[in-house]
Amino acid sequence: MPKGEWHVLCEEQTLSLNRNEKAAVVADVSAQVARSQTLALAEYRGLTVEHLNKLRREARDKGVYLHVLKNTLARRAVAGTSFEVAGGAMVGPLIYGFSEDAVAAAKVLADFAKGNDKLVLKGGAYAGKALNADGVKALAAIPSREVLIAQVAGLLKSPIQRLAVVLGAVAQQKGGGAEEAAAPVAA
Repeated sequence: MPKGEWHVLCEEQTLSLNRNEKAAVVADVSAQVARSQTLALAEYRGLTVEHLNKLRREARDKGVYLHVLKNTLARRAVAGTSFEVAGGAMVGPLIYGFSEDAVAAAKVLADFAKGNDKLVLKGGAYAGKALNADGVKALAAIPSREVLIAQVAGLLKSPIQRLAVVLGAVAQQKGGGAEEAAAPVAA
């Protein structure tokens, strides 16, 4: 057997899963699906291993479950969930991103796609609605939960801070006027 044929056979054998392994993959993905709010899909054709590793690191840092899956296994894992609506987009070599944070998966894939034209957003799902590529980009444009909390805290802090400054100025005026009246006049 020529060396090239043997290499192809080895790859096919390592890429094919038996029934138990497939069931384990579906169970793992299903468990992640149960905890997630968002699914984002992207075609990764042409990405190098180095790029995929970088993408996985970024996803891990943001709390995104990122996995290359066979589409049939992914469809089984999302069957009966709010992500089932994305079944139509599950075509071709895809990387699946699931996140508990509503925008994290979309943001990780969309940000990486901006810097690498080989990663192409295909779609996703959020709140039981299927998203096309533009929908995933729109979801990615929403600030993260932490940023929104910081913005709300800043809005709440601002009026209180202004009130404190005004009260401090009033107290200083009243306090300053009382001190001048009580001070002896030097001749």
